[in-house]
Amino acid sequence: MIESMDAVKIISAHRGEALIVADMTPGTELPIVTTRPELDLPFNWAAMGKGSSVSLGLALARPDRKVMVTDCDGSLLNNLGSIMTIGSVAPPNLIHFMFDNGVYRCTGGQNLPKVSGFNFSTLALEAGYPNIHRFSDAETFEKNIDYIIAESGPTFVHLKIVPGCGPNYPYVRVSDCVDAFREALAKS
Repeated sequence: MIESMDAVKIISAHRGEALIVADMTPGTELPIVTTRPELDLPFNWAAMGKGSSVSLGLALARPDRKVMVTDCDGSLLNNLGSIMTIGSVAPPNLIHFMFDNGVYRCTGGQNLPKVSGFNFSTLALEAGYPNIHRFSDAETFEKNIDYIIAESGPTFVHLKIVPGCGPNYPYVRVSDCVDAFREALAKS
C-alpha cells in the first residue's frame, strides 16, 4: 500500500501546470508538499465529497489545462453521482485520483461501510471513464504517472492507501474545528 503523503508528493512533482483540487486528507497534505501552491485548491473540510464536482467544473471551464482531483473513498461515497456526471460529460483534461484507505481518516479513522464486491474502479469504468488505473505501491505509480497525465480523459486512478490515522498523519479532528469555531463566535 502507498502512504497518502507519498502519493500526494508524486502527483505534485509530476503535475506540470495542472490545477489540483485536493479533497479531505490530500487537502491537508498538499499544502505541505506542493510544487505550485498558486494552482492548488485544498478543499478539505468545507464540503466533503465535492472535490470531484468542483474539479469537473474547472475542467469544463478550463479545457486548456489539466485538472486533477485527489479524492478519497469516504468523500467519494458522499457524492457518488459525480462519477456518473464526469463519465457522461467526459472532460478529456480531468484526472480523478481516488485514495482508497477504507476509513474516514480526517475525522478520526472510522471504518467506511463495506459492501461485498463494490469496486470504485469498476464503477468509474461503467460510468464512462475511458482510462482506469490501479496502484498499490508508490514505485509503480510513479513509473506510470507521466503516461497517465498524457492520456485523454477522464481518467480514474485508484490508489490503495495505508489506512493509518496515528500521530504521523496530519489531520484535524472535527471536535477541534467545532471548538475553534465556538471560540471565534464568542469573540465576535
